[in-house]
Amino acid sequence: VQLQASGGGLVQAGGSLRLSCAASGRTFSSYIMGWFRQAPGKEREFVAAISWYGGSVYYADSVKGRFTISRDDAKNMVYLQMHSLKPEDTAVYYCAAARPGTPIRASRGYDYWGQGTQVTVSS
Repeated sequence: VQLQASGGGLVQAGGSLRLSCAASGRTFSSYIMGWFRQAPGKEREFVAAISWYGGSVYYADSVKGRFTISRDDAKNMVYLQMHSLKPEDTAVYYCAAARPGTPIRASRGYDYWGQGTQVTVSS
């Protein structure tokens, strides 16, 4: 599976962005898809994940109610809709893919990673 993230940019606090992740591979729909982020000087952290076929979604407490993850298996796409953005959301955002059964919130369990897209939220 190859992943390509896009959609990052500069936005004011309170604004919105939608990140997209394009995936290649015939077995895309069977993978857990996740979004992680890494701010300067900090460790990579879990943001959101969606199970294979979109049956379940998971969020970090810090983004719950503001971010929505979704997937379109027909298009091999995963999205992260972000609303009410805060300066602390500033980070490089990565999409990742993991096989079923992988711990959802642990980055070490994900096998494939996109290149990252920068999100900057100004105050």
